[in-house]
Amino acid sequence: MRTIDLAKTALRDLNQDLHRQSAGTNEARWEVINPMGSHAVAVGVDAPITIDIRGSVGYYCAGMNKQAIVTVHGSAGPGVAENMMSGEVRITGDASQYAGATGRGGLLVIEGNAASRCGVSMKGIDIVVKGSIGHMSAFMAQSGHLVVLGDAGDALGDSIYEAKLYVRGTVKSLGADCIEKDMRAEHHDELAGLLAKAGISGVQTSEFKRYGSSRKLYTFNIDNADAY
Repeated sequence: MRTIDLAKTALRDLNQDLHRQSAGTNEARWEVINPMGSHAVAVGVDAPITIDIRGSVGYYCAGMNKQAIVTVHGSAGPGVAENMMSGEVRITGDASQYAGATGRGGLLVIEGNAASRCGVSMKGIDIVVKGSIGHMSAFMAQSGHLVVLGDAGDALGDSIYEAKLYVRGTVKSLGADCIEKDMRAEHHDELAGLLAKAGISGVQTSEFKRYGSSRKLYTFNIDNADAY
């Protein structure tokens, strides 16, 4: 394992070293200590490596992640795993606003709570939150999955397209065009797979409700003008 101390090494140097990694690297395990809330830690990584960040981070940690497995042993500021492409990002604490925004693939696991706009404009990413999420989460979510074991704030799924939302707790309110949907056998199977992938056991899929688009806002209709 290669250990980088951000109290002694410039963040730019760390990220440049991570960007040099590729498939078959002999430096497959990395540890970052003393992140001290730094912004943009481990952004743009494109290699099948494992990165453990020992402490909390600021904005955009693991943004644009591809292939790497990144674990933040602490909390994360706004935009963690923004535009993630593949791999896995795990936050052992809480995440601030727009976690997983515009994510196109991979898995984001937040073991604490996530603030507002979690999964905004998600485009294929899978997000699992063990705690609760804030308002306007999954706003304009196009595809992928958002699983919440706690509660959801106001306007969940506002202007949603085809993303699937599973919430175990209460939903304060649903956004425009977002409705509760039936949980059929295939959805229980899908949810069970997502929970297993996130390392969560002992939770019954029957405890969740499913939400998605009513498909009334795909094209403009004057009868629905008030909903836009």
